Amino acid sequence: MNLLKAASTVSLLTLASRVTGLAREWVVASQFGASAWTDAFNVAFRIPNLLRRLFAEGAFSQAFVPLLGEVKAREGDAATRALFDAVSTVMVVALLLTVAVGVVGAPILVWLMASGLAELDEAVLMTRLMFPYIGFMALVALAAGVLNTYQHFATPAATPVLLNLCVIGAGLWAGPLMARIGLHPVYALCLGVMAGGLLQLALQWPALSRLGMTPRLSISPSGLKAAWRHPGVARVLQQMAPAVLGVSVAQLSLLINTLIASYQGPGAISWLSYADRLMEFPTALLGVALSVVLLPQLSAAQAQGQAQRYAGLLDWGLRLVVVLALPSALALLLFAQPLVAVLFHYGAFTATDVSRTQDALMGYGVGLVGLIAVKILAPGFYARQDIRTPVRIAVFVLVLTQLMNAVLVPWIGVAGLALSIGLAALINATWLLVGLYRCGAWQPADGWGLYLLKVGVACGVLASVLVLGGRSVDWLAMQAQPWSRIGVLAMVVGTAAGLYLGALAAMGVRWSSFRRAG
Repeated sequence: MNLLKAASTVSLLTLASRVTGLAREWVVASQFGASAWTDAFNVAFRIPNLLRRLFAEGAFSQAFVPLLGEVKAREGDAATRALFDAVSTVMVVALLLTVAVGVVGAPILVWLMASGLAELDEAVLMTRLMFPYIGFMALVALAAGVLNTYQHFATPAATPVLLNLCVIGAGLWAGPLMARIGLHPVYALCLGVMAGGLLQLALQWPALSRLGMTPRLSISPSGLKAAWRHPGVARVLQQMAPAVLGVSVAQLSLLINTLIASYQGPGAISWLSYADRLMEFPTALLGVALSVVLLPQLSAAQAQGQAQRYAGLLDWGLRLVVVLALPSALALLLFAQPLVAVLFHYGAFTATDVSRTQDALMGYGVGLVGLIAVKILAPGFYARQDIRTPVRIAVFVLVLTQLMNAVLVPWIGVAGLALSIGLAALINATWLLVGLYRCGAWQPADGWGLYLLKVGVACGVLASVLVLGGRSVDWLAMQAQPWSRIGVLAMVVGTAAGLYLGALAAMGVRWSSFRRAG
């Protein structure tokens, strides 16, 4: 299989998702700015998202996808189908219980995450409105695991676009309707989230049907008992236990950061959220796309005992991380104000909001390479069904992150929260890389030193263009000329990217060398 083509397909669809995601944030920023109400919405939306990453896309996928790939490679489609049905049955029952508990316990959840919110009661109501979103997204993650295992990457990568479009529509059209009936327009965003979750699940269903893999649920007492006794369910739960701990470490760090931000004044959570959205653009485009493609391939190589291919797959992913993530990190560090101003500096989003958001974005930029590399390196352990090693590393990184917060937040405020995450990601990635090297799973292929030198030279060219472009224009003063500002930004970014790629080509770095891996 041409992994570069598969990764490119996922990246293009992820690009569509991130572009519409930025459009979503633009609508929220221009309509509502960064205020106590947007803080309340971001906290309420973050709670089901936290559980989604914890139990659905996080621990569940890390445990389920490698096992599904192993069963498919060793036992065939019939056994794969039986495992999917059993896991689906157990998951649906667990989700119903989770949603019920979440709706009832929303006040406690909100207080634990952001007790310093000015609009605490409103955040509780929004949490209750959006909590069923976790149910939709867990089922979406289940379906995506099956589709990715069968190398159908397009549909799972395209589904997030629907959420963004629903929230955009809700912000622009449902918001004014809310205001007319006496409700704050922000509540419209909650309806958009729920509609987006439902549509994402609906999009997956035809793709599963074409594979003959629509889930056959049996939630009667006898059917649930049989599903619970399926050996694959026990293996998934066994693998999920350490995976939940590992993912929960990252999510606990996010929760603590949100709690700290809630005491930094109105708008602080929103500034972090807008910066996070920009940071997630390259993270998802590169890291998530490569992770989605690599995890099933690594699992298959491990199941078939192909150690050389396994190491080659990791090496291929790391080389792509270096050549794509380094210039992205430089853009966030050196070109932060233009990016934030062009994307968000409209309507209710003020110059102060731009300044605070750009500071947070630069903090994330410091660790962007680490954030992306972790998404390649952690699957290197998951495919070997070694979840404990990344968990131990993550626990140490969590402690280190909070120690850095204690130093950086009193010094530079909200930006310190982002910088702590960035620095911790670099440490996390380095530790994972060393671990893979020591256990023999990854051995650097020949030519890494020269490759890094070439990419470094090209990055120097790109950085000089970004610095010159950032300092030559008063980006805030161009607020009244949005199309001119967008055009100037496109020209600077396009020139920098073109010179970067040209410098790589002149030094002999060929994209054709990435077409196959392992």
